[in-house]
Amino acid sequence: MRQRLNDVAPLAELLRPRTLDEIVGQDHLVGPDGPLRRFVEVKQLTSMILWGPAGTGKTTLARIMAASAGYVSESLSAVSGGVRDVREALARASDRLGEHNQRTVLFIDEVHRFNKSQQDLLLPATETGAIVLIGATTENPYFEVNAALMSRCTLWRLHALTGDDLDVLVERGIALRKARVADDARDAITSSADGDARAALTTLDTAIVLARASHGPDAAVQLVHVTQARDGRLYHQSRDSHYDQISALIKSVRGSDPDGALYWLVTLLESGESPRFLARRLVILASEDVGLADPMGLLVAESAARAVEFVGLPEARLTLAHATLTLALLPKSNSVTRALGAATSAVKESGLVDVPDHLRGSNYRGASEQGFGVGYDYPHDHEGGWVRQQYLPDALRGSVFFEPSDHGAEAGIVEQWRARTVDEQPGDHDSSVE
Repeated sequence: MRQRLNDVAPLAELLRPRTLDEIVGQDHLVGPDGPLRRFVEVKQLTSMILWGPAGTGKTTLARIMAASAGYVSESLSAVSGGVRDVREALARASDRLGEHNQRTVLFIDEVHRFNKSQQDLLLPATETGAIVLIGATTENPYFEVNAALMSRCTLWRLHALTGDDLDVLVERGIALRKARVADDARDAITSSADGDARAALTTLDTAIVLARASHGPDAAVQLVHVTQARDGRLYHQSRDSHYDQISALIKSVRGSDPDGALYWLVTLLESGESPRFLARRLVILASEDVGLADPMGLLVAESAARAVEFVGLPEARLTLAHATLTLALLPKSNSVTRALGAATSAVKESGLVDVPDHLRGSNYRGASEQGFGVGYDYPHDHEGGWVRQQYLPDALRGSVFFEPSDHGAEAGIVEQWRARTVDEQPGDHDSSVE
């Protein structure tokens, strides 16, 4: 019976981890010093929200933590569950705790889809500890989960799996299926999965079936079978060329070439690249290469990223093209990138430095006796909302990190800043622009 199940069950289910040690990736949470591993080791869980992209193991992690820590696990889906389901689950948890001293983990998948009344039902039980709530979401919980529930939970970010993580899972799948897979086919599977373990294993499973159906039970999976498994949305020949195309997109936008930028964007989309990944790259580029030359560039990119999540393919292609062309056409400045690098180097080189006394917090008893906050000059008490004052630590006074360009809107922003702070001396202002 077990062998029959192994023959028909999807790889993503067959390879689902049963223990923390079997989990691939998320070492920051479940590695040797990971906080979630520590919770399990002491068998004491707290209510939490697991936030991360699809296919990163949120559901699996919740199940493993509950079982390993000795809790009874109940699961609800916010998509199909209603108020009645929540009440019944809470009642069972209360009975379990009262009659058997057995605690319950209530796992809610897609918790962001619960409406306010459903979320409010969970508040008393999480407050008293009658349940341990573990919610999973792909959406930013600060936008989608109400503040009262968020305040009763800790938030843990799960990251998209790396290429190396996916390589491990694909190798496990190959061994389980007793398959042979060409190197370029393996690279295509992992590079097209966008950090999603389920997507990688599903593609592998489908490609194995296609290879064996075409060439017999001993056939090796070739790149063409991976391409077929992804409905033709895979043109890049290797992981290297995949990243070369992304590099070409970024450099085309940075070089203000709308035609080149659009060409590489479409190439990546036609190759099966995740629109979410492309949107993330555009958000980064908006700060790294457009920067203060047009601060609205970041808003365009961030809006596009949100729209991609909301709309999905194929319509999201239009949104990505809109953002890509906008960023390509905007003036460019890397002053933000250079300033961040300079400030980071200064922090690393200077080590721990004292905050000047006048900048320290003073809203507690005894602060003024220590001189904390004394001498701070409130800028809004002065004409123009500015007063000359030291903001850098004494050891770095006079340091300059931000060196503006004269590109686009940045020149005007800096000119207005200088006009407001005309009598400033180097080092007296927190931005340190001269």
